[in-house]
Amino acid sequence: MDTFHGRVQSGTGLEAKVSATGRSNRIVRIDGQTHRSTNVLADYLHISWLTPAMDGLFTGPAADRRRFMDRITAAMDPSFQKISNQFDRAMRQRNKLLDTQGLANPMFEGLEIQLAEFGVALAAHRIEMVEQIDRSIAFRRSELDSPFPWATIEIDGYLEKQLLEQPAIEVEDNYRSLLSENRVKDQAARRTLVGPHRTDFLIGHGEKNMPAEICSTGEQKALLINLVLANVHLVKQINRSIGPVILLDEVAAHLDEKRRQSLFENVLQLGGQVWMTGTDRDMFSSLGENAQYLTVDKGIVKP
Repeated sequence: MDTFHGRVQSGTGLEAKVSATGRSNRIVRIDGQTHRSTNVLADYLHISWLTPAMDGLFTGPAADRRRFMDRITAAMDPSFQKISNQFDRAMRQRNKLLDTQGLANPMFEGLEIQLAEFGVALAAHRIEMVEQIDRSIAFRRSELDSPFPWATIEIDGYLEKQLLEQPAIEVEDNYRSLLSENRVKDQAARRTLVGPHRTDFLIGHGEKNMPAEICSTGEQKALLINLVLANVHLVKQINRSIGPVILLDEVAAHLDEKRRQSLFENVLQLGGQVWMTGTDRDMFSSLGENAQYLTVDKGIVKP
């Protein structure tokens, strides 16, 4: 496959041997080298997806929106995922201390230094992501006559708000002090109460100037598609015309003909690999010879 590191041979499958749990572990091979984690694929390609389970993204819990926007951030800068993992590991260790150790344990200070460093880095990446997505959306609004409504994005998070007003080093110091002061509260709650793991993203319908959560189901779907398309075009631009692999599951069924045709035009312009699924072949008829059609029948993929 062609990646932003050049052309590589890649594959994934299950190991021949069965583990102690009775299951085979999934492995990945890149240019003949075996890797035990599928996370290695993120070093070579980005994957973006939209599934029916995401239809409630704007009305569901903040954690769902945070995961969605963090995937966008990681697609634009792979280092984001490593920082996120480091923050999560330090937070788990601190939460364990809260549950098992006295609040004077010196390990708290070291972990809180890590949380402040990684947390501020996460927040800074998110701010940069929103700025880039906003620019991508604004460009597409000016250049394209798109039937998809444009979205507004606002970050609702303690560290993100602090970074918009103060230098990063001051935000780190303030957050570290806050973590120390909050040990009693956090111990009572048995978790860390303040940080980037609590951030929410407030999405709005730009044309109507209203929160996405109170838009109609169709408008929410169109907003979500436009966010995904803006991200995909931005990732392609950042990665020297190498676009992500895209999965759009049951995407056409909820769109009118005009929006469906606009989506297909966007997909064809990407020039990458896009998988679209549906139960009605006629929904994709306007793609004509520009697509390969496969049928899944009883677990078997057929032309």
